[in-house]
Amino acid sequence: MPNKLQIIFNSSEIGAGTCGASLGPQAIVAAARQKKSSLFHTYKPSVLKDWNALLDQPSNFPFAKRIDGMVKVYKEVASCVELTLKENNFPILIAADHCSAGGTIKGIQNAFPNKKLGVLWIDAHADLHTPYTTPSGNMHGMPLATAIGTDNLSCKRNDIDTNTAVMWHGLKSTALLPENLIYVAVRDTETEEDSLIAEHNIKNYTVAELRSKGLNSILEEIKNRFSSCDLVYISFDVDSMDPKYSSYGTGTPVKDGLTVKEAKTLIMETLRMPQTIAFELVEVNPCLDDQKNKMAEIALSILEEAISTIEQK
Repeated sequence: MPNKLQIIFNSSEIGAGTCGASLGPQAIVAAARQKKSSLFHTYKPSVLKDWNALLDQPSNFPFAKRIDGMVKVYKEVASCVELTLKENNFPILIAADHCSAGGTIKGIQNAFPNKKLGVLWIDAHADLHTPYTTPSGNMHGMPLATAIGTDNLSCKRNDIDTNTAVMWHGLKSTALLPENLIYVAVRDTETEEDSLIAEHNIKNYTVAELRSKGLNSILEEIKNRFSSCDLVYISFDVDSMDPKYSSYGTGTPVKDGLTVKEAKTLIMETLRMPQTIAFELVEVNPCLDDQKNKMAEIALSILEEAISTIEQK
């Protein structure tokens, strides 16, 4: 298991429908400086290249916007995650939009091609769309579809061009089996995603279920579901939290989400699992924050607790 930490900043936001998440990593740095925290001095971040300049021109791929750049983003992220893990380090990714999590999953697969991966996806959204099903064309709604290698053609609504199809095929993998995906707090989905969730019997622990059963009970179920997995990756979108408890500092806030305390408990307890080897936090957007830099401040507090938890493993 990894014995050192490596923070990775990924400011790519070409998958999002709203600009500003590229500033998320630096907003968290600003929150740390305001707090006089030495976190980013102790753990100097590795900063990945981005292709956000593509946002300055129209995309030629309406059903997978800027997929030409996303191919490069996936490669960049996957390469960094693979190297980090092979050097026996624990990657903590602070990313802009959620699409690049597909690159994170590819990197884990490249580092451990013969290991079974489990993914805890804490998010308001299922992110299971494909170019064939997307209503928006925004690729931050597609990372899990790339990870499980689906086109979801049974729910097809779009006819895509050959170039899009070729690049989409290149993004897909079989790094994640659907039965090893667990959702928490997903509550804003489309019919096409619901169809895949039902087809593969993907478990979603809703906020209501979490509160009715109790967080400790849910955590035990999560651990049992991951018991056959060699590795676990936690992907945390801040929009999993209810904006009344956090803020509106994210691209697609959805009401009736987790409290900050619930999110922290889920993350920390899953980080304590021996199989957990990577953690990612995404979608902080200070341009949309209705409470100055509150979302970044909350993200910083989660990161500080996560690092402390990992250090104690």
